[in-house]
Amino acid sequence: MIPIKDDNPQLATPWATYALIACNVIAWLMLQGAGSDPGLHASICEYGLIPAHLTSSGNAQNCAELGYLNILTSMFMHGGWFHIIANMLFLWIFGGNVEDSMGSLRFLAFYLLSGLAAALAQMASNADSLIPMVGASGAIGGVMGGYLVLYPRVRVHVLIPVFIIFWTFRVPAWGMLGYWIVLQVLEGVLSQGSTGGGVAFWAHVGGFIAGAALVMLFKDDELLLDHHFHGWSDRKDPASIWDDPDNQQG
Repeated sequence: MIPIKDDNPQLATPWATYALIACNVIAWLMLQGAGSDPGLHASICEYGLIPAHLTSSGNAQNCAELGYLNILTSMFMHGGWFHIIANMLFLWIFGGNVEDSMGSLRFLAFYLLSGLAAALAQMASNADSLIPMVGASGAIGGVMGGYLVLYPRVRVHVLIPVFIIFWTFRVPAWGMLGYWIVLQVLEGVLSQGSTGGGVAFWAHVGGFIAGAALVMLFKDDELLLDHHFHGWSDRKDPASIWDDPDNQQG
């Protein structure tokens, strides 16, 4: 289930969302060699988060250590083209409307705190891991958790591949995001104890939960007064915004 857009108008220019996407893309191109070695391997080693480094339970051979700064730098590193494209797509679709609810500077703090919570959750699941963790998906999980709290009724257009056919459907945000977080929890439980690399499912879960909680502290109720589609109230059908050519989609 791949989101491609939502029926949620963008009220203000999402400068922080644009800046975060730009930083991720610049890091991918300039520090990670656009996915080619030796840049990719070196960047993951140096800027990725290795839990064992911070818990002092081991050292990853040939990997540099930036200490706690790796928690921040790891949020802007990715492991491949699909990884960064998928993450930036999710951030593009869900980030702007969450930013609408709190303003750009508060959204930036919200995003980074969600990423911190995601990193801590993944470390808690395997503190002795020597595998570098990279990716913006933990912080973006926080954005998705915040979106679910703020805009549960908004319809999200999703792409579902069935063999060689691609179907598109409109589903409420609570359905799409609820499905996503349940899948992360199930995959996290199934992967518990694995010593190999893979997806940091508990980072997704930790970020999502943190975002759902933090959004209540960071949201600005005055900004949300201008947003017709927040909450569970049935003030207006979110799909009707497609009839308004002046609305910019977020």
